[in-house]
Amino acid sequence: MERALVPRVCRALGLCRWPCGVRHRSTREQPPPPAGRGEEGPPASLPRGPGAGPGSGGSRDTPRGHPRPGHRGAGRGSATGRELWLSQLDELPRARKGMERKPLRLERTKGSEILFGIGPCSLALSQARRDLFRLFLKQSSSRRPVMSEFVLQAAARGVPVLHVQRRELDELCRGQVHQGVCLEATPLRFKSLEAAETPGLGDDASGKRQLIWLVLEQIQDPMNLGALLRSAYFLGVDRVVTSHRNSCPLTPTVSKASAGAMEVFDVYSTDDLQSFLKAKIAEGWEVVGTASKPEDVEDVPVISCLEFRWDKPLIVVIGSEGEGLSLETQLLCHRVLAIPPGRALHPGIDSLNVSVATGILLHSICSQKRRHGD
Repeated sequence: MERALVPRVCRALGLCRWPCGVRHRSTREQPPPPAGRGEEGPPASLPRGPGAGPGSGGSRDTPRGHPRPGHRGAGRGSATGRELWLSQLDELPRARKGMERKPLRLERTKGSEILFGIGPCSLALSQARRDLFRLFLKQSSSRRPVMSEFVLQAAARGVPVLHVQRRELDELCRGQVHQGVCLEATPLRFKSLEAAETPGLGDDASGKRQLIWLVLEQIQDPMNLGALLRSAYFLGVDRVVTSHRNSCPLTPTVSKASAGAMEVFDVYSTDDLQSFLKAKIAEGWEVVGTASKPEDVEDVPVISCLEFRWDKPLIVVIGSEGEGLSLETQLLCHRVLAIPPGRALHPGIDSLNVSVATGILLHSICSQKRRHGD
C-alpha cells in the first residue's frame, strides 16, 4: 500500500521529475542539459507549444504535473525538495498507525480471573456459584442471538456489560479461544471431601442406588482435567475427587475444556488419597484402577473393561498422564481394568490419552446402569 501511494504523493507535491513510480533519480544523476538550454525554459531548438509561456509547465514533451528536467525549484534534486519528499514518505506509515486504536488496558478486580468461551460464561452466569464483576462482549457480534441472551443474563444478575474490540478480549484471556465473550469472576475452589460424606451424598451404599465416583490422582494438564469432567458429567458419575498434591487447580482453561461442566459439577479434593480409599473400602465400596500396560501390573487382577460387572458402589481411580497410578494406590485396588485394542499396536502409540481412556471405561461401566433400568 505504501509503494502504491508514493507516486501519487510525489505527483501531488510536484516532487517527481519522471513518471516512473518510486525509483527516482536525483539531479546529480541527470545528464547535463544540451548547449544553449537555459535554466527556466526549453532548449532554443525546440518550439514552444500553444500556451507554453513562462511558468506554463514546459513543452508538450514534459509530462503534465512534473517540473521540467532542468528546473531547480521543488525538484527532489534540491535540498529542500529532497527533505520534503522524504518527510512525506515517513508520514505515510505513521499516519496509518495513528489511525489504529490501541488496545484498552483493563484493570482486573483483585482476586478475580477471566472466564472465556460461550459455555463457561453462560453457565457461570446462570449457576451463581461465583461472584461476578464484569461481562465483556465483542462489539461486532452484539447482534447475534447468543450475545443478546448474555446481555439479558447479565442484567438479571446485575453484572455490568462492556462491548470491546476483539483485541481487548484476546488480551483478557491471553490469546485463548474466547468466542467473543469473557467474564470476570472469582475463582472456583475444590470442595472439601467432608461435604461429600454428608447424608444423601455418600450414604447410598445400601444398594438402593448404584453409585460411581471418579478419583483422579495427580492429573496436571488442564485440558485433560476439563475433558475428564465433561465425560464424567455426561456419563452420570456421581462425584469427582482429585488428589490435592500435584494436581491441576480449577482454572478458566479447565472450565473451557469441560465446555462449562466445571461450572455445574462439584469437584472435591483430598490431601490423603490412600486414607480416603481405605475408608471407602471399609464401607463396602469396590475400588478399580486403570492401566495402559496391563503386563506391568503386579499383585492385582487385571480384566478387560468389557468383562467387568458393576454390582456395588464403585470408585474408578485414574492415574496421572505420564506415570499412571502410584504403586501405593494401585495396591489398594480390587481389580485393574484394561481397554482391549482393536489391532496390533506399534511401540509409542500403544496407549490412549487419559481423558479418552477414561471416557471409554466410564461408558462401559455406566451403560450397565442404563441396561438395568436404574
